[in-house]
Amino acid sequence: MSAEHHSSLLDAVKGQPKQVWITAFAAVIAFMGIGLVDPILLSIAKGLDATPSQVTLLFSSYLGVQVVAMLLTGAASARFGAKRTVLVGLTLIVAATALCAAAGSIEQLVGLRAVWGLGNAFFIATALSVIVGAATGGQGGAILLYEAALGVGLSVGPLLGALLGSISWRGPFAGTAILMAGALVLCAVFLKSDKHEKRTPVKLLDPLRALKHPGLLRTSVASALYTAAFFAVLAWSPFVLGWSAIAVGLVFCGWGLCVAVAGVALAPRLAARLGERHAAAAAVFGYAVLMLVLAVPSKPVLVVGIIVSGLVSGLLNTLFTGTAMSISDAPRPVASAGYNFCRWLGGAVAATLVGHVAEWFGSPQAPFVASAVLCVVAGALLSLRERQADSHSVPKEAVLVGEEF
Repeated sequence: MSAEHHSSLLDAVKGQPKQVWITAFAAVIAFMGIGLVDPILLSIAKGLDATPSQVTLLFSSYLGVQVVAMLLTGAASARFGAKRTVLVGLTLIVAATALCAAAGSIEQLVGLRAVWGLGNAFFIATALSVIVGAATGGQGGAILLYEAALGVGLSVGPLLGALLGSISWRGPFAGTAILMAGALVLCAVFLKSDKHEKRTPVKLLDPLRALKHPGLLRTSVASALYTAAFFAVLAWSPFVLGWSAIAVGLVFCGWGLCVAVAGVALAPRLAARLGERHAAAAAVFGYAVLMLVLAVPSKPVLVVGIIVSGLVSGLLNTLFTGTAMSISDAPRPVASAGYNFCRWLGGAVAATLVGHVAEWFGSPQAPFVASAVLCVVAGALLSLRERQADSHSVPKEAVLVGEEF
């Protein structure tokens, strides 16, 4: 990590223009959507008479559409400009979240979450470039602001979901729609138009072509396996806990804070000591052990395991992305897009199957045991020897792209 990246948050926020603050605010709301539904999964199941397997489709549809859309966002932004891409994304999110609050069936809710995922893909993939392009004080300050937005969103999302969800499961969706509508208006008014800027065309299949590199492909597959385990924690543990929205929200607030802190502050240090790929292998083996801890039939153990897993997830989100961007000669944005396609495909599949795995094996702990096996395979893939030396510094972009959910 460079000294620039370690600049204080106070230095980063001084004198920033309005469009940086507005985009950062919208980013906080977008990141809140990740953990928003966690505390209300049980309430949704009751309110819409849905099974756990049906409710976890809320993650599957969101991620599945986002996976495919991530391949489109680079081309869309290059063709239409950042502002228009951001506004399209925000409009889709506002419409989807408002309609989620009025949904009458689990099928409607799952479909609307897919629209939400599409909007999120367009917004999140473009917001960073807007902040970096408009921020004063260099890229380091802009990166710090974006990381701050990430941390606030991940930790506040479960709390907002819990507080509004204690009134009705519809509340968190309505609250998000109102906040995001405000962000949409502010972005439409204050973001500068970029209609006439020259932009380099991005080909749709470039990210998939980058996966022909063996090292990048192994890293991407390993990340997909880890992300499947990650979503076993995110999508399944609320059902195992069976607690109120407030209690689950507090647990995942702690989890979100750990994810943000570890990804920004701890991952670069571990990479400097062990190398990116070796550090990722060590961390994913550690995550496998944590999955076995979560399989212990004890709710206090499960709570501690969830929160601690946030630290390891923060490490892996950054380390995996750093490895993906340094292991091949593909341009970093292209390599990152191909890697993220595989990564979130793993999450979408896991969120779809996690409830069924519990049913097939007749045990609520089965998804955690299966996740441990996936992490061992991921660690083995990362441990395979590569031709080039293991990088000992995480690219700045990895701290951000690795955290983009």
